Amino acid sequence: MRFIALSTELLAYLQIVSKVIPNKSIIPLVENFLMELSPEGLKVTATDLETTLTVNIELDNIEGEGKIAVGSKRLLDILKELPQQPLTFEINEDKKEVVIKSETGKYSIPFFSEIEEFPEPPQINANEATSVVINSDILNKGINHAIFTVGEDELRPFVNGIFMEFKPEHTTFVATDSHKLVVYRRKDISSEKEASFILAKKPAELIRNMLSKYDEDVYIEFDNRNAVFTMPNFKLVCRLIDAKYIDYEGIMPKQNDKTVEIDRQKLLNTTRRVSVFANQVSKLVKYYFHDNTVEITSQDIDFSISAYEQLNCRYTDEAITIGFKATFLVELLQNLASEEVTITMLKPESPVLIQPTFNEDKNEQIEAMLMPIVIDN
Repeated sequence: MRFIALSTELLAYLQIVSKVIPNKSIIPLVENFLMELSPEGLKVTATDLETTLTVNIELDNIEGEGKIAVGSKRLLDILKELPQQPLTFEINEDKKEVVIKSETGKYSIPFFSEIEEFPEPPQINANEATSVVINSDILNKGINHAIFTVGEDELRPFVNGIFMEFKPEHTTFVATDSHKLVVYRRKDISSEKEASFILAKKPAELIRNMLSKYDEDVYIEFDNRNAVFTMPNFKLVCRLIDAKYIDYEGIMPKQNDKTVEIDRQKLLNTTRRVSVFANQVSKLVKYYFHDNTVEITSQDIDFSISAYEQLNCRYTDEAITIGFKATFLVELLQNLASEEVTITMLKPESPVLIQPTFNEDKNEQIEAMLMPIVIDN
């Protein structure tokens, strides 16, 4: 077998696929790329037993066909060090080696031809399958708005992924870590029937990485155990999180009667500065809202440091002081790409709702819930 590939193009594809491969596996073969050469091109597959990612690479000058497994780390290491140039790959079946010829030299890497143990990706049950088509940009936005809120909890596996819910009226992306919760909804994406799944964080990150390179539709097919994401060149098959998601609509605060409208960037920057002086464990920052003003303070008694800043806002309700973990509020404010945000509150110990004051995209709706830190009086 023999083929020619451009070094930088091959490296770009393999780096994406390699992110699936675990550092160590109970099956050593999983630490390799499964490479299949055919007249259509080169298909490269990687897996961690839970997620399988395949890329199809179009090539010129293909001779022969077959399937081998090549060590991923060694192949990536040499490709990273080569400047852009055509590389010739020659597969020597007798010596069980791949010879890579560059403009100035050649490199030999052993391969495995006994690939029967390489795991096959799971198949979708056609009788239970649901399919949805989503534009890559919209899917990317949904994942980006939710993924930073994904938690990590062995006892409550539902927090470990992004909940994707499809309805005839809209599609919703939800994520929570129990301290904060984000709901991102699209009215321009729908499904004929109601269906949902929980996508684990690792495949979500892989999909986001691939979507940054494309602006085309993504075909999603899933049953109650697995999901398949198909896009140009790439196909990702992953096991879904087997858990029931919380009633996120039921826990969103609906009684909040105090409303603040404030410049998002100013609130974000001020919170960052003031949090430098907060206790390094709690990261508590206090917000005192009154008379179209918010006073933002923090202190660390152990080091005798404190900070105070004041911002203008639109607030005319009863004065209220509420505390937040600064890192959580910063994450939410960074995620809301709007000039101004609206914050609604009820009591100092009750969850608050944060959302853009104005939505430029009428098909988009995003809101975030944040649990406050109870302040000792």
